[in-house]
Amino acid sequence: MEYTTLGRTGLKVSVAGLGCGGPSRLGLRNNGDSEAGAVALVRQAIELGVNFLDTAQSYGTEPVVGKAIAELRREELVISTKKTLPPADRGNPEDEVVKGLEQSLKLIGTDYVDVYHLHGVEPKDYVFAEERLLPAMRRLRDQGKIRFIGVTEGFPQDPSHRMLHESLMENLWDVVMVGFNLLNPSARKAVFLLTASNRVGVLNMFAVRRALSQPDRLRSLCGELLEKGMIPRDAVDADDPLGFLLEEGVAATLPEAAYRFCRHEPAVDIVLTGTGNPEHLKANIEAILKPALPQQTLGRLEQLFGELDSLTAN
Repeated sequence: MEYTTLGRTGLKVSVAGLGCGGPSRLGLRNNGDSEAGAVALVRQAIELGVNFLDTAQSYGTEPVVGKAIAELRREELVISTKKTLPPADRGNPEDEVVKGLEQSLKLIGTDYVDVYHLHGVEPKDYVFAEERLLPAMRRLRDQGKIRFIGVTEGFPQDPSHRMLHESLMENLWDVVMVGFNLLNPSARKAVFLLTASNRVGVLNMFAVRRALSQPDRLRSLCGELLEKGMIPRDAVDADDPLGFLLEEGVAATLPEAAYRFCRHEPAVDIVLTGTGNPEHLKANIEAILKPALPQQTLGRLEQLFGELDSLTAN
């Protein structure tokens, strides 16, 4: 495993982080998969050198993380969890943030979390999050119950990163979770210049989604982009849009190429990967640890997708 420092937090973190949500939620979304299997998956990640575990109130995996780390040295792990935004019209949303953290601490079995995020904040939520919820998180930090304050964007609803751009201009967060992938690298311009200047830690989500793991979905998506004139027609094979990554021996699979694309982006600290399959977990971590894609390949990807800011790779 390779390690880095998470922005200005000073936390030493693995460059591969275990995402405990996503489509599989450690396998708990699949019929027949047991909590014991999910616990084993978290332990496998830790054995492979992963020390950054990301869960959330809404995932239902905080108890899994708690059981997986129960006999381990807490100080050797970096735990991130997230609070779903309470309704803005509810009487005391600040109190709900406090109660949410207390519940998360109990389920994980810890006295503190390293990073506590507001979860899936969209542009319409920004003022509410800043004025009503952020002060409550700062009080929790002052009490020692959280170490650093973060936010995750609502990437499917905000693929051009409007919320993050605005809030980073005000330097509100220690850590941000951002959607960034080879089909939508727009965070490079909208987010990463600001995180770099303020030394904000960057967690990369959506490195791989359906369009980068299902060939039919990728062909359909690129067909739509070609029809709309959003990518150059003479620069892509409509039947095999990313085939050059494999034909030229750059990567063994598209997911591998996608993970490597994200891992070696200079502003990215941690690439999150989530799965319910032990073999996939091992392969994903191995991909994150492989060298950067060749410059010629990166140039071709930039030509194809460098100006896109409306895709989530779903």
